Order: sequence, then structure tokens, then C-alpha cells
Amino acid sequence: MNPATWKALVDAASEPYRRAGRFAWHFARGKLKFDPVFLHLISAGLIPPRTRVLDIGCGQGLLASLLISAGRFDAAGRWPAQWAPAPSENSFTGIELMPRDVARAEAALGATARFVCGDMRSTAFPACDVTVILDALHYIDIFEQDAVLARVRAALAPGGRLLLRVGDAAARRGFLASQWVDRLVTFVRGHRVVPQYGRPLAQWIVKLKSLGFEVESRPMSRGTPFANVLLFATLAPGPTTTA
Repeated sequence: MNPATWKALVDAASEPYRRAGRFAWHFARGKLKFDPVFLHLISAGLIPPRTRVLDIGCGQGLLASLLISAGRFDAAGRWPAQWAPAPSENSFTGIELMPRDVARAEAALGATARFVCGDMRSTAFPACDVTVILDALHYIDIFEQDAVLARVRAALAPGGRLLLRVGDAAARRGFLASQWVDRLVTFVRGHRVVPQYGRPLAQWIVKLKSLGFEVESRPMSRGTPFANVLLFATLAPGPTTTA
């Protein structure tokens, strides 16, 4: 980890949200700074450069802003040598159900990313190389989760990857803690609190493997009381052709 660069990236990615209001700016700074998944996605190179990124449940577009800032840091020669290549020159589509969050994303980032206000259960997914779903599937029931994952599989290019963060329902205390905090944050953001649907980590992995993914799980709750896990799921590359 390079603390100075990460702090500068968080500052840069948060700055556009001043245009979206005080709440949007404070939320961006806090979420990017304290949620370990963002640093891991960036420093570990899980989103390669020059890829089509689909963020399902994108909220106010924090990942988009972070990717844009990372590309600018790389272009300016400020990217740490010990990190994986910067996620630069990506195209980005975010899908978000809540109109308020879409409005904040568009106010902050304008035309630098594409945001769609829609329900992940019915909104068309564009062809993509990387799909990111962070803490969103638990808002829909198990049958609907499976349908969304099947549609993600269909949208991904050969060799594509799904970056899916979920709560491990088998770790009961941490899972309940994350549910309680999630409900509180949902209320504070001005959204309706809805039921949540989880499953044990082993079941998530079995489901993804049944769709043809190779799956690696990574704990993603450092510094928190939660039971969050990042599933790094990849598809086999397509067949190669020879002249």
C-alpha cells in the first residue's frame, strides 16, 4: 500500500461530489477512505486498463470517479510502481435503482461516465469485460439473484471477470452487523429500507461455478465488524484462431 497516493486518490475522486452537495461529498470521502474494497480493486489490478466496466448497483458512482482519477494519476506519472497497472482508459456504465443517487452521480461526473437509472432485474446489461457488484444482490431474493448472475454471465466477454462482494451468511454475527449498518445507511441516504437476502459463502461459490466461472474468494472486511467477502470470478478465454 502507498498511503500518500491512496489519500490523494481519495481526495481527487471525492472532489467532484462537491457539485452534488455536501452530503454526496462527505459520503464519497468516507466510503472511499474506510471501505477496504476500493483500495483493493485499484492496487491489485482487478480492473484492467482499456476494459468495458459495468457497475451494477453503482450508487452515486464512486467507482467510476475512482477509475477516472486513477487514469489521470497514471497519465501524470503519479501511479505507484508497486501497484498493478492503473485502470486507465476504461469505458464505464453504472446501473442504479435510486434516482437520487443517479442524480448525484451525474451532477458530479457529467458525461465522463454513463449512468442508467433502472432495476438490475430488468435493465439490459451492455456487453462488458468486467462486471462489479458491491453489496447489491442482497436487496433481491435468491431466485432473482440467480437470474441477474445468469444475465451477467451472458453479457461478459470471454475471459471476462465478475467482482462480486457479498456477505457470508454462515458468519452469523458479522453478517447481522452488516445488515444492521446497511439498513441505517440506506435510511440516511433517503431510500426505503427493504428486506435482505443472503446465503453462505459456499453457496455463492457453487452458484458461480455452475455458471462457468472460476472463483477465488478474498476476505473484504478489514477494519470492520462485517463478514464481507470479495468473489473474484473469471470466465475461460475464448478459443484462439490461427491463420
